[in-house]
Amino acid sequence: MFTPEEILEKSINAGVGKLKKALIAKMILGFIGGAMISIGFLAYVRVTASIPKDLASVKSLVGGTVFPIGLIIILLAGGELATGNMMAVGASFLSKKASILDYVKNLLIITLFNFIGAIFVAYFFGHVVGLTHAEPFRQAVIAVAASKTSAGFWSAFISGIGCNWLVGLAVWLSFGAKDGAGKILGIWFPIMIFVAVGFQHSIANCFIIPAAIFEGGSTWGLFLQNFVPVYLGNIIGGLVFVAGFYYLSYKKVK
Repeated sequence: MFTPEEILEKSINAGVGKLKKALIAKMILGFIGGAMISIGFLAYVRVTASIPKDLASVKSLVGGTVFPIGLIIILLAGGELATGNMMAVGASFLSKKASILDYVKNLLIITLFNFIGAIFVAYFFGHVVGLTHAEPFRQAVIAVAASKTSAGFWSAFISGIGCNWLVGLAVWLSFGAKDGAGKILGIWFPIMIFVAVGFQHSIANCFIIPAAIFEGGSTWGLFLQNFVPVYLGNIIGGLVFVAGFYYLSYKKVK
């Protein structure tokens, strides 16, 4: 395991590397990132849909154990995820190796292609293939989406902070591990916990809410109403609560 000071340097360098990628690479890896997070959420739906409502805690735990596969693939095999970049590129910004414009442009590009990847999975794998169309999966998707969109602005915003505090920590721990097994464990537990707790992840919501829309159980207006506060909260969680706190704690004093 690397030291926190070493992890900070690796995070800064990773952020700089993300900014240097060619546009086509950002587009492809962004699509992969959105798709993989969505496949993790699709797995959540498939394994929890038949669990009775009076076992809600068990349902959250079971779903949380399969959801992390998306971020594991992104960080080990390759992919770009806006919420992870909020932390990593944020560390580069705080260290003055990237500008605020670099940060915003990267998030806009990656978020757009994360969204496209999520919509691809929601429509083709979910609706067309039927993985979210048949019962009880259709009702499960609609119920999960409704739980997301029913939150008020501040509730969704604060939930977004909690989510990306944990997602940022998962990325941070993956940078700290020296082998694949360590990276998987470092990613798995923070992601499992954010899912079990019920925090909101903007890119995951780009899958579940559109999936509910395709099944006739939500609207694009509700999606936008949810996306904005959750996304802003995710930024604070990654940039401030992970990159910011650890940068202030472990930066090299000149």
